[in-house]
Amino acid sequence: MPLGQLFLELGAVILALALVGRAAGRLGITPIPLYLLAGIGLGALFHLGDAPEEFIHTGAEIGAVLLLFTLGLEYTSQELRDNLQTHRRMGLLDLALNFTPGVVAGVLLGFTPLASVLLGGVTYLTSSGIASKILADLGRLGNRETPVILAVCVLEDVVMAAYLPVVAALLIGGTLVAIGVNLMVALGAFALAFFLALKYGHVLSRFMNVESDEALLLGVLGLVLLVAGIADLLKVSAAIGAFLVGIALSGEVADRARHQVEPLRNLFAAVFFVFFGLQLNLSSVPGVLLPATLLALVTSVTKFIVGWRGAARAGVQARGRFRAGTTLIPRGEFSILIAGLGLGIAPSLGPLAAVYVLLTAMIGPVLTRFDAQLVPLLDRKKQATPAG
Repeated sequence: MPLGQLFLELGAVILALALVGRAAGRLGITPIPLYLLAGIGLGALFHLGDAPEEFIHTGAEIGAVLLLFTLGLEYTSQELRDNLQTHRRMGLLDLALNFTPGVVAGVLLGFTPLASVLLGGVTYLTSSGIASKILADLGRLGNRETPVILAVCVLEDVVMAAYLPVVAALLIGGTLVAIGVNLMVALGAFALAFFLALKYGHVLSRFMNVESDEALLLGVLGLVLLVAGIADLLKVSAAIGAFLVGIALSGEVADRARHQVEPLRNLFAAVFFVFFGLQLNLSSVPGVLLPATLLALVTSVTKFIVGWRGAARAGVQARGRFRAGTTLIPRGEFSILIAGLGLGIAPSLGPLAAVYVLLTAMIGPVLTRFDAQLVPLLDRKKQATPAG
């Protein structure tokens, strides 16, 4: 493809995102739903060439990694350890309430048992990328309910460290030995990275804290991508690898890194969300729209329950509980990845997951933006309900 055409198509996409971002600012909402709709519109209007599409795909992956890295910068290793210990029961509730609907839906739709288990993974995972974007856009990173949201996302990634190697081995017909080896490698890699981040984060912070802002940006970005790449190759989430790098950095270097990386995060995060819309084939929507909508409604409620109860246990008031529940609703990058694994055994799983992700990625950000208006309505409804 000629360089001029590449620049032309990429420029058109980024300019469209700029206009969408301005519209979201005027509406006072996070731009995530509008980015997703912009992706659908761009995909319907014209077909991107292979080179721009590959660039956007790569940019989307970088966006997910940078979102989780900057979220990790907000917390110390001790805060993370305490949150995980406090919210273990909530993690079990999350697994029961949000994995089960996907499995049941798969059975009802006539999927094979393995495809149904894959659909369970699709409905289980909150998009930590979208959740962190909501928190950043709405200025809620320091809120009391935010550690609850963070704990849910991290616990889900711990479960995925065991889930993905097992289903991948089953899909390729691996032996029990192969499944066991993959599982041990994934869990071992996660445990080692977690231990190093908690134990030796202060050493990394001193090493990375150089005077030059340029050298700091290059060093941090290189380290984040390196760790994310190693994590992905070891069947651990690339995003959780980046998150652990953010946890490891603390003090002055964390503040400087946040300032340096933020513009890159904003750019690639926008690309990350528009990529979802570009992926959706509109001709496949009618056949999966009804089951995807029903599944989105059911699992929005179940995920909301997890966030509400978790925040309540942490002593957060009603408005914060509502924000925790709605911020956890969106599914995203990993749900699409899991669905992609099963296309060979259930071709409709891909379109179903894409529509489902799109719906939840719009429901969550919109509801959480209007917490001030919706929470009083819930309170009045609760007061009006007669005691049983």
